[in-house]
Amino acid sequence: MLQLYATIILSILRLVTAQTDRTGWTATADSFQPGNEPSKVLDGNTGTFWHTEYNPVNVPLPHNITIDMKKLYFVTSISYLPRQDGNSNGNIGQHKIQMSTDGVNYGTPVAMGTYLDDSSLKTTSFTTVSARYIRLIGITEAGNRGPWTSCAEFNVYTVASYTPPSTSLGQWSATIDFPIVPVAGAIEHGTGNVLVWSSFAPGTFSGGSGGMTLTATYNPSTQVVSQRTVTNTQHDMFCPGISIDTTGRVIVTGGNDADKTSIYDPSSDAWASGPNMQLPRGYQASATCSDGRIFTIGGSWSGGEGGKNGEILDTTANTWTSLPGCHVAPMLTNDTQGVYRQDNHGWLFGWKSGYVFQAGPSKAMNWYGTSGTGNQTAAGSRAADTDSMCGNAVMYDAANGKILSVGGSPSYQDSNATTNAHIITLGNPGTNPYVTTIGSMNYPRAFANAVVLPGGKVFIVGGEAYAVPFSDDTAQLYPEMWDPTTNKFTVLDPMAVPRTYHSIALLMPDATVISGGGGLCGSCTTNHFDAEVYSPPYLFTASGTLATRPVISSVTPTSVKAGATITVVMNTSVSSFDLIRFGSATHTVDTDQRRIALQPIVSGLTYTITVPSDPGIALGGDWMLFAISSGGVPSLATTILIHL
Repeated sequence: MLQLYATIILSILRLVTAQTDRTGWTATADSFQPGNEPSKVLDGNTGTFWHTEYNPVNVPLPHNITIDMKKLYFVTSISYLPRQDGNSNGNIGQHKIQMSTDGVNYGTPVAMGTYLDDSSLKTTSFTTVSARYIRLIGITEAGNRGPWTSCAEFNVYTVASYTPPSTSLGQWSATIDFPIVPVAGAIEHGTGNVLVWSSFAPGTFSGGSGGMTLTATYNPSTQVVSQRTVTNTQHDMFCPGISIDTTGRVIVTGGNDADKTSIYDPSSDAWASGPNMQLPRGYQASATCSDGRIFTIGGSWSGGEGGKNGEILDTTANTWTSLPGCHVAPMLTNDTQGVYRQDNHGWLFGWKSGYVFQAGPSKAMNWYGTSGTGNQTAAGSRAADTDSMCGNAVMYDAANGKILSVGGSPSYQDSNATTNAHIITLGNPGTNPYVTTIGSMNYPRAFANAVVLPGGKVFIVGGEAYAVPFSDDTAQLYPEMWDPTTNKFTVLDPMAVPRTYHSIALLMPDATVISGGGGLCGSCTTNHFDAEVYSPPYLFTASGTLATRPVISSVTPTSVKAGATITVVMNTSVSSFDLIRFGSATHTVDTDQRRIALQPIVSGLTYTITVPSDPGIALGGDWMLFAISSGGVPSLATTILIHL
């Protein structure tokens, strides 16, 4: 009944969000060329356009155009149509969108980012805002052709009424526009920047000749989205496996160029080629192991179907080695499309003594040993759960071996998602874990994402009730939060944009979550060239104001081995600390994130914490260290490198 209600509400919202009549509206700009006045953006004629002055002088960037709607509206989105005369001069690249009720005071931007340099309609959706004035600021010209800004048509979409939800449900902030559909992503250690990529093209994955990938990087500090085309690795990195290694490098394997390995090093901001895999793969998963090597298995979406047994990358020797004893057959689902889908998106967790635990998406679970030629041991079933393709699994309490699994569907597509939820508790490698069935999610979800937060709660966002790739028809706009102390799921503040197939979500060092993407289907209507940032309830007081965060004054040392102690000096007293490993995500899978809860020894405002001694728990790599107040408010993170 709850799912039916949510679907009805979503349908109503889509019906009442409408393009608004622009009769009587006016437009002003900082500059215009005679004959290309600002009013052209409101004339309903796509053949005319506003253009900033270029004769007798080129007026320098940035430029802005302001729409006066003559009364207050509840604004949900805007659309910007670049000029349609075959000339790209003035296409907007980097931009900000601001709102005002009085035309004088403009608040923080409701959206920012970088638009794709083409003539297609650009739509930016955001959390509903009451406004009379809308200002679009063009910071750069998309193709760096000159200091111009132009626009053919500007439309506004509104709803009749809106009541802001309580911050007790969290809050969505400004939308980030990308020049690509962000299908895969990772958080860069050191900077906290968000690296995302699509395929060889910004909005599609099919029809290319391979050999390149379009990427973009969002800098949360400057709120700038930059872009790069990666050609030197000769790798189309759509539908890959992703793992972050023990030095913080992002290892991307397979996909459209199915045998390739590409390596991104945040320290040098550079991509490099890695060794080719032994078997070509696409839609495989990979996991960093306790000894620093990276294990992968499955991946029949590309590079041939079936027989995709395990192999392992030695990141020091820079070689892949087949593990014929790591049989893929025991982890196959019973998907109606056969092995093409049955070995996709494994839920893999590096564990003790070089073992990898496969928690799903098949209902059958397995251990994979990575020594020698590899081995496989059955680990029982995930209680009474079904196969749960494109569901989620998160190690929310690594020290105690605890994994939350949620959702998914029995088959990859044309299949009803479930609300199922389980806790899987790992013991020693090779033994069956303990599986507990817990209360269900509020909404069935496939193609969702799940992110562990400081304090141990898990944020579950997006997905759809009926798994159909490239469809938003049954999209779940309401995220929910799982609380490990109560095993309950709480419905949260709805987002503005559906996040379904090909969406991602990642925890950022400021303890917010970025959720973006969906689509990558060419001329379809479900391409989402954007992301939103969610601030969880722990960042707000009961009255709705921003909570005061504890501040980490110093951390010594910041590079340690498993078992080491760390000294943290705070500006105020706190109750606990969490280590959360930097994440990567694509196609519902994030095998990098995991959380370790740490109880400190306290001496005034100096705290001593001890990293678990087993590298199967405290995997090598970069982690975010959060200090958490007695009220559950997290600090900004300090990066800790756990090395082998």
